Amino acid sequence: MPAALRWMPAAFLLAALCLTAWAHPARAAVLQLEGPRGPVQFNGAALAAHPQAREIDVPQDVSYGRAMRYRAVPLAVALRELGLSRADTLEVVATDGFVAQLPGALVLDGAAGGHSQPWLAIEPAQAPWPALPGKAQSAGPFYIVWPVAQGVSSEQWPYAVARLAVRAAPERRCPQIAVAPQLAADHPARRGQAVFITQCLVCHTLNGAGGATMGPDLNRPMNPTQYFQPQALRRLLRDPKSVRTWPAQAMPAFAPEQLSEAQIDELIAYLAHMAGRR
Repeated sequence: MPAALRWMPAAFLLAALCLTAWAHPARAAVLQLEGPRGPVQFNGAALAAHPQAREIDVPQDVSYGRAMRYRAVPLAVALRELGLSRADTLEVVATDGFVAQLPGALVLDGAAGGHSQPWLAIEPAQAPWPALPGKAQSAGPFYIVWPVAQGVSSEQWPYAVARLAVRAAPERRCPQIAVAPQLAADHPARRGQAVFITQCLVCHTLNGAGGATMGPDLNRPMNPTQYFQPQALRRLLRDPKSVRTWPAQAMPAFAPEQLSEAQIDELIAYLAHMAGRR
């Protein structure tokens, strides 16, 4: 048995959450986990058969834009193996280059019975989910969903999940995205930094920091506040295709319920501040 799996509970081993010769790896998706205890691989078919797995209803699925039903397990099943703390960040890496940064407090409070509980939906190999709106692919093979999404942003619903990892908070791990230490505690750029980490770092880098590969760096070689007029930058966030469009465009529109006017103000303040911190 691999050393990284020796500490796993016997029930997990018997449920075949690790890959084995009989787990049909060609048919079942694999979820990679990276935590303090070392790497672990979960087999999708076995996760779907886990004792805590069940059918769940998501009344308003952010990615599909409608009600959905999934076979899912509480995200807590994976969190137990990761050793995540409230001070940590759960980094969620997708197959398309999207990298979400979920605060440990957010996922752990929900996993402990909070109002907003995260679930890990598993796409059945024999009954794939429908394609996402405007895309050729579904949200599978794994998708973090929130049946009750109170306090959860639109970018905290990562789909096409390939890997979960325990990381330090982004601003600690990548100090080049942090605002100047001397900035006032109530400065809007400080709040904008939090908005950026949640809504923008999932697709973009800044000053070369971040793991996403879907969009360009937002401070190198130039900052958007230097080449967009303020109104155009706001319009880009609300409706990207109304500003510029091309076949491979992936940036979504952010409706007011996803990104408020106040948050846009804070985000622009952050970007303007970071233009002087390359």
